[in-house]
Amino acid sequence: MAAMMEFETLRLSEPQEHVVVVQLHRPDRSNALNTQMGRDLVRCFEDVALDPADIRCLVLTGAGDKAFCAGGDLKERKGMTDEAWTRQHVIFERMVRAILDCPVPVIGAVNGAAYGGGCEITAACDFLYAAETARFALTEVTLGIMPGAGGTQTLARALGERRAKELILTGRPFSAAEAAGWGLVNQVVPAAGLMDAALATAAVIARNAPISVRQAKQSIHRGLQLSLRDGLAFEIEAYNRMVPTEDRHEGVLAFNEKRSPAFKGR
Repeated sequence: MAAMMEFETLRLSEPQEHVVVVQLHRPDRSNALNTQMGRDLVRCFEDVALDPADIRCLVLTGAGDKAFCAGGDLKERKGMTDEAWTRQHVIFERMVRAILDCPVPVIGAVNGAAYGGGCEITAACDFLYAAETARFALTEVTLGIMPGAGGTQTLARALGERRAKELILTGRPFSAAEAAGWGLVNQVVPAAGLMDAALATAAVIARNAPISVRQAKQSIHRGLQLSLRDGLAFEIEAYNRMVPTEDRHEGVLAFNEKRSPAFKGR
C-alpha cells in the first residue's frame, strides 16, 4: 500500500513489516483539514477496508511536532456558500466513517494539537498514544457550529456523557494528561518517544493472527452498540469465523511445538 498509493495531503510509510504509518501532511497549515485531506483520508481508509492485503496495523499521526491536526481549514472555508460548506462536510462525514469502519486496527499517535475536526479524527481511532505536549479541544461552539464529524458521539462514548458535555459545550482545551485520566488517551509519552511507543504496540498487534485481530476489533466495536445478549451472539459469530482458518491450526500447532506462530491471514 505504502509503495502504491500517493496522496496530496498524506504521507505513507512502512517502517516495519505489516505496519503502515499514515501521516497528515500539511505542515504549513498545522495539518488543518481541508477538502483534499478529507478526500485523501476517505480513499486511504476505504481502500484498506476493501483490501487490507498484508497490512495488519495502521498508525495515524501528523507531520511536525506542533500539531496533529488543527481542525477544519478556516482559510479555505472563508467565503464558502452554505451549499459548498454542506458538500464539503459530507466528505468529512465519510472520512470519519471510513476510519471507524476500517477493519485493520488504527492507533492514533497524537504529536501535537488536535483541535476541532482533528480531535474528532483522534476519537475515531481504536486507541491513542499522545505526546506530553499534545492538547485537545472541540472548539466548534465558539465558531457558531457544533462537532459534526462524530465528536458528540465518539467523545461521549470514550469519556462519558457528562465530561463530553462539559468539553463540547465550553470548547475549552484539555491536556494529554487530562485526556488520559478521562479515558480518551491510553498512554502519554515524551514527544521524542511517541512514534517508538506507537510502533512497538503496532508490532505486537501485527504479530498476531490478522483475521483474529480484525474479528475481535469488530466484535468489540459492534457489540457496544448492542444489548449484552445481542453482543454475545455477535461475538460467537465472529469467533466461529476463526475455527476453519489455517491460522487457528497454526496457532495451536506452534504452541505445542513451543515456537512462535507464523500467521498468514488465511
